[in-house]
Amino acid sequence: MNSSTRDQTLAISTVADPRWAAVLARDARCDDSFVYSVRTTGVYCRPSCGSRAPRPQNVAFHDTPADAQRAGFRPCLRCKPEQPPLAAQQAAVVARLCRLLEVDEQPPSLALLAREAQWSPFHLHRVFKRITGLTPKAYAAAHRGRRVQQALSRSGSVTEAIYDAGYNSGGRFYADAPKVLGMTPTRYRAGGQDTELRFAVGQCSLGAILVARSEVGVCAILIGDDPDALMRDLQDRFPRATLLGGDAAFEQWVAKVVGFVEAPALGLDLPLDVRGTAFQQRVWQALQAIPPGETASYSQIAQRIGAPKSTRAVAQACGANALAVAIPCHRVVRIDGALSGYRWGVERKRALLAREAQR
Repeated sequence: MNSSTRDQTLAISTVADPRWAAVLARDARCDDSFVYSVRTTGVYCRPSCGSRAPRPQNVAFHDTPADAQRAGFRPCLRCKPEQPPLAAQQAAVVARLCRLLEVDEQPPSLALLAREAQWSPFHLHRVFKRITGLTPKAYAAAHRGRRVQQALSRSGSVTEAIYDAGYNSGGRFYADAPKVLGMTPTRYRAGGQDTELRFAVGQCSLGAILVARSEVGVCAILIGDDPDALMRDLQDRFPRATLLGGDAAFEQWVAKVVGFVEAPALGLDLPLDVRGTAFQQRVWQALQAIPPGETASYSQIAQRIGAPKSTRAVAQACGANALAVAIPCHRVVRIDGALSGYRWGVERKRALLAREAQR
């Protein structure tokens, strides 16, 4: 076989390999999957390398950087394929910053975090939000909220809870509590006693719908077949709260929610009372970032919040969501695109996605 025929055969083989398309697209999502080497330069690169695309007849694919080095190739100085991918490096830095945000009562400033990461404050803010779904300030607040809830659940008194939650003073504890609990600490420990929740149960094209609001905002949007079951769900969440029927003003809120269910393009501009652990809030923030008409898999959400091994925990956070449509867990699908795991039924999930696709 002459060299021209050999080159043509090699080129055809490379172009037929799906990894070649990833190289041409500089697809960073494939950086953990393989590297490619270039025979004429003796260098191997990541798929996302920004260097000029080589001729396909000169390319070989390798499963790992070690495989490429054993074949006699050296790492590219531009994309540094022997090092962890940039996304993994950034996720490791953000994970370290998260630990800092969780330690102190008064979270470190953005400037201090930037010095720790050796990034600019602007770059830190952007990368942190892209990976976790929250700003550093919001992440610290969500983690503090989880500490408050845990402390109030296990402590013998509110005073004990203040110190169990890591606070050095009662003033900051009481300042934070209403924002993360939707009520005072004493009311929370009492299961919502003396807390008033406005609610209404109506009908929409997806079945019965219950909307409830606290002093902070809408705290539940529940959908199902049985209005009584929706009421029991709300009562279980606030066993000692005072449940009040919706007045005329609240009925307008309910109408907006129902209108949003029927026509997602209308948007929903109501304040929300979102309660959950720091991890759940990261997941829910990522869900809210999925544009209407689009979907993401559970594993993609796990990647976006910087926890690639937490696919199952992401699914559990979706199942814990009590704000149907407002926090769009219906936009999360299996990795093969199949619909599953929707708290309010797969058929409702299919209907919501179909409506959003009509925008």
